[in-house]
Amino acid sequence: MKPRLMLFIVVSLALAGGAGWYIHRTLVASAVHAPAAIAQPRSQPAVQTVNGETVVVVSLAAQRASHITVAPLAAVSDQPDVSAYATVIDLQPLFDLRNRQAAAQADVGTFRAQAASSRAQYERNRTLFADDRNVSQKSLEEARSAMQIDEAKLQSAKAALDGIDAAMRQQFGDALTNAATMPKSDLFEWLQSGQAVVVRVTLPANFAEAAPALITVQAPDGQPVPARKLSASPFADPAVQGNPWFYVAARALPAGLHTSAKIPMPSEARSGLLIPDQAVVWYGGQTWAYVRTSSDRFTRRYVSAGDERSRGFIVTSGFRMGDEVVTQGAQLLLSEELKPQGIGAACKDPPECDD
Repeated sequence: MKPRLMLFIVVSLALAGGAGWYIHRTLVASAVHAPAAIAQPRSQPAVQTVNGETVVVVSLAAQRASHITVAPLAAVSDQPDVSAYATVIDLQPLFDLRNRQAAAQADVGTFRAQAASSRAQYERNRTLFADDRNVSQKSLEEARSAMQIDEAKLQSAKAALDGIDAAMRQQFGDALTNAATMPKSDLFEWLQSGQAVVVRVTLPANFAEAAPALITVQAPDGQPVPARKLSASPFADPAVQGNPWFYVAARALPAGLHTSAKIPMPSEARSGLLIPDQAVVWYGGQTWAYVRTSSDRFTRRYVSAGDERSRGFIVTSGFRMGDEVVTQGAQLLLSEELKPQGIGAACKDPPECDD
């Protein structure tokens, strides 16, 4: 009995020692990994409510990993505008009239010289005829006839020149006609070389007397092209109601192009802050932007959709100059804010997460 008792005691001691060793290892492992398990959730984004505002807390490391970037808001001066219908006109008829005008101008010069010469000849013959008839009556009459014919030719050439000038003004307005008839015109040279085009813009009715000096025309590639006012257009587009004006744009555009123009409204410019397009997110049918209020805190603020412009949104309230708005990663912040909070798991991909 004694050997069996001794064996039983030895086995019991061995089992007790193994159990103690196992418990010791388990407690040590738990103590080692517990800080990591506690610290890990703290590195993840969190959502808080501060002074009635929802705040998304994102650590600097998480911001870098998510490529979240911000940009400070700057003040801009915004000029309200409206859209107008625009057409690039064909200038070949203007060039043809310009060539006819040059030929008619040359004819006027030739006939003016002939008329002056024949008048001088007639005056000489008249003086000689009065001085004891030193020339015959026939020579005097021939000189008078030649003078009258040359003066009639001169008047006809002037009438033709005036008719060409009137045709140009009737089709292309005063500014283009003046440029075409001047001995040297930079505007006409640009148009002939294709460096500039003329656009007929149909302005709204409230621009009848005060057409803006500068507008922008949309090119086929979507880029805005500045255009400068020339003069009122004698012809209107029958399909569009309004006041037609000619503008010159310093860019080659195809003739006959139908496009749109942005017309600044005749009102004072409005100052505000520009929210870039890439900073705006949609939620609940409204537009929002995230502002970084501290190094790791972001707040969503409302952006008025009625203030939308081509570059973004012009706002006058809700934001301050210098506010840092999120220009990249705003959608990630919105997803984090709307994600249900307080749901966590101690293991990776646990079965209960599949429910």
